[in-house]
Amino acid sequence: MEREQVRALLEAVRRGELDTGDALEELSRPPAVETPSRAARVDIQRALRQGLPEVIFGLGKQPEQIAEIARALAEAGQSALATRIELEVAEQVLALLPAGEYDADARLLWYGPAEVEVQGKGTIAVVCAGTSDLPVAREAAGVARRFGNKVELLADVGVAGLHRLLGESRLLRSARVVIAVAGMEGALASVVGGLIDKPVIAVPTSIGYGASFGGLSALLAMLNSCASNVTVVNIDNGFGAATVATLINRL
Repeated sequence: MEREQVRALLEAVRRGELDTGDALEELSRPPAVETPSRAARVDIQRALRQGLPEVIFGLGKQPEQIAEIARALAEAGQSALATRIELEVAEQVLALLPAGEYDADARLLWYGPAEVEVQGKGTIAVVCAGTSDLPVAREAAGVARRFGNKVELLADVGVAGLHRLLGESRLLRSARVVIAVAGMEGALASVVGGLIDKPVIAVPTSIGYGASFGGLSALLAMLNSCASNVTVVNIDNGFGAATVATLINRL
């Protein structure tokens, strides 16, 4: 159950359109629903507690499990978003539960309205260092959009050609939150942080040669940023960056 659903129930009771007993019955629904296979307990009240609903992490899950969780969320009156869904898995889930929308670039599977009402107060800018970092950047942008934000994605503006980033300075300054996605040495986040007075959420990616250690080099560089407005999420965690950016954008 989401906050707007609770508010609608209370308003219906206030207007005399809904009996208090029926409203109480609705509010007394269990906070978690077990799927038929008993592989998952779906937290249908997470949005009520945290402002954002449960999201399905697709890696390691069977298509049947993903479909069950999405169905449980739908039956609770909520949209369903699944991350890290490869094409083959998406096709199998959609065969079990049609009417979903799949974004192959972002690896996101969505069950919900085509256009999500914007709740954020400003724009979230997702800044991507290189084309190879795009899958993570698109995950961040896609999740942020599904969470009700206006999003702008700037691709291939890494520090190897700094003029590309500086040419977008107006957009960077106008954004309410910036997500900076970069692999290699991860310098993009520090550069962006030094240019603007907004929070910068840095996402290190696993892109790079051997000494990048699968993104560890970028992670450590971002953690050691001298730009004081930079904070960091885990390697390749576009979803986590979008979540935090959404909460900031709603304040």
